[in-house]
Amino acid sequence: MVSPLHAAPTVLHGVHCGEVGLRHGLITLERMGLSTDLYELTMAQAFLEAGIADRTATFDLSIRSLPHTRGYLVTAGLEQALAYLRDFRCWPEALDYLERSGHFKPEFIDFLGSLRFTGSVDAVPEGTVYFPPGPLLRITAPIIEAQIIETYLLTTITYQTMIASKAARVVDAADGRAVIDFSPRRDHGPQAGLLAARAAYVGGCIGTSNVLANERFGIPIYGTMAHSFVMFHRDEEEAFRKFAASYPGDPTLLIDTFDTIEGARIAARVAADLPEGRKLAAVRIDSGDLLTLSGAVREVLDAGGCHDTQVLASGDLDEYKIEGLLREGAALDGFGVGTQLGTSGDSPSLSSTYKLVACDDADGRETPVIKLSAAKISLPGRKQIWRDYDADGQPAGDTVALADEQRDGTPLLEPCMRDGALVASMPELGEIRERARAQRVGLPDEIRRLSEPAQYPVANSQKLDDLIAQLRHR
Repeated sequence: MVSPLHAAPTVLHGVHCGEVGLRHGLITLERMGLSTDLYELTMAQAFLEAGIADRTATFDLSIRSLPHTRGYLVTAGLEQALAYLRDFRCWPEALDYLERSGHFKPEFIDFLGSLRFTGSVDAVPEGTVYFPPGPLLRITAPIIEAQIIETYLLTTITYQTMIASKAARVVDAADGRAVIDFSPRRDHGPQAGLLAARAAYVGGCIGTSNVLANERFGIPIYGTMAHSFVMFHRDEEEAFRKFAASYPGDPTLLIDTFDTIEGARIAARVAADLPEGRKLAAVRIDSGDLLTLSGAVREVLDAGGCHDTQVLASGDLDEYKIEGLLREGAALDGFGVGTQLGTSGDSPSLSSTYKLVACDDADGRETPVIKLSAAKISLPGRKQIWRDYDADGQPAGDTVALADEQRDGTPLLEPCMRDGALVASMPELGEIRERARAQRVGLPDEIRRLSEPAQYPVANSQKLDDLIAQLRHR
């Protein structure tokens, strides 16, 4: 598995590709260190000038609460976060810009030139079913290192977790039928599209239409044709025959450009003329009354001898529409889901936070800290999440405890990095996907409900509650 962060710089017609990306607003490896908010850097400069840059701090990345339509989340994005931390540096190009910006002093620019991530990371593995508000990820590092990385970690883990969680719901609604990520054209930029494809695969989609996701991550790719291909030709049958002749595998044809039922009849004729060993893999319906049309198309295909040809649906689908179609008996074998998946349309954000929970005092003693802002209270100290299971092996409740507590159950946060180095190899994407599947299907049905899911029990340990009370009093 190759990470985009590790791709070697290339030269295109004598022009460094990093410079091409710079002119067009793309994030290049040389500018990755600038992918942060200004205040992260201005705070870091102040820490350095105050002589406290090497004091250790611990931050938690967590989600405050579930969106009202969600009963659970599926974690994703940890691989990209760890790769970023392992390779973190401010390249000369970034330092040159910071020097010109007028916000920073020469001593701080020099310091950034040698800065690397030297801290520790503990995290909930990707593909884990997660319930707020315990930490998804814990960073312990010198304060400057821990502060500067906030923006990248939040956007990387939050976005992929949001999309993986949406995909899991869509896959649940499909009830064993295939779901394909059709979102690249609707995602919020090409980088989002690449990570959306990865997160959707973690969440249970069988593949994506995103070619780059296949090249980068090995995710299976699927595709048909656009309406423009059909409209460009003299008639639908000519378009179908030319496409089938050109495509080396078993083709899928888009049949709703003019008349869906007639399109199915033409597709069946084209299928009958395919060379021996080839078949019409599927037809896709992208508009209209999918419930009625799917049944009629199934009848046409069966009458034409295309019993193994699948009927796929697309067109602004989400988990609610898919659940409704199947409840009414739609003759559909799979779904391409785009806009609503890649943007998590019904819940397009998560209340993610990155909060300081402990820091060293002047004598080097670790001291827990708390934020007491209204509706935004943080959980102090280094913590662990413990998961209990019932007699049937289903998750029965989580306890957020202090890290030095020993409890019954399974601890969720695992060591990922120590002293800036990975402590274990990153799991293969297929392993992450299988973890997500197994944990999702292991949840009680009432937690997985698409509407008004039951609330999963999450509680603080007594020691954590006592610490919160102590810090409030202080």
